[in-house]
Amino acid sequence: MEFQLFIVGDEILEGRRQDKHFSAVLERLGPRGHRLTGAHYLPDDPEALTAAFCKTLADGAHVISCGGIGATPDDHTRQALASAANVALELNDDAARLIVERHGDAAHPHRIRMAEFPLGAHLIPNPVNQVAGCSFRHHYLLPGFPEMAWPMLEWVLDTQYTPGEAGVRRSLLVPDAREGDLIEEMERLVARYPDVRFSCLPSFGNARHAGPHLEFTLTGIQPEVDAAYDYLCRALLARDYRPET
Repeated sequence: MEFQLFIVGDEILEGRRQDKHFSAVLERLGPRGHRLTGAHYLPDDPEALTAAFCKTLADGAHVISCGGIGATPDDHTRQALASAANVALELNDDAARLIVERHGDAAHPHRIRMAEFPLGAHLIPNPVNQVAGCSFRHHYLLPGFPEMAWPMLEWVLDTQYTPGEAGVRRSLLVPDAREGDLIEEMERLVARYPDVRFSCLPSFGNARHAGPHLEFTLTGIQPEVDAAYDYLCRALLARDYRPET
């Protein structure tokens, strides 16, 4: 399955906090055979969030959203998703019960707002403090706190999705190669193996190789990646390049 990631919060965009979700989401998607196709950093702004959700709902996208589901005035994610879907924001009885069980009388009047979800949403259990997230039309609203968001995401992936075939990645380093000299070989490769994701990164030198070079990366299902890798090696050798693995 392909997912998009929304990371919500002015604190990220202003540099007051460093994002930890991007790499953590990749680590949880890949081994389960899923893929991230886009990542978006969004402000705590109702209009921006609503516009983003309008697009993903219209596209039928599967979205992991981290942040902005608390009870403070700068939390707008739940409301924006409801607005984008043109449904009411309503108190979810099960989510409200969990908040009351944990906080008692202190659940009202503010904490209970975290149980307000788009009409028709389902709970995502929170193993840390039992304040649930929610799922709605393949959109999964999780807290910004990593220690809560990541186990909640694991629950979503393990209970709502069938694992796919885990992908593999293979790379080649080609010393003294320039992109412009190998365009035709690259074009033939991607035409021959359309299901393999291909990238070419030029470098003037780095820790892996001191001099100028190209780094080719192939990602996909094992047999296809292996075939594309062998094809690329042969094409490079035919041009008198000496690729390094």
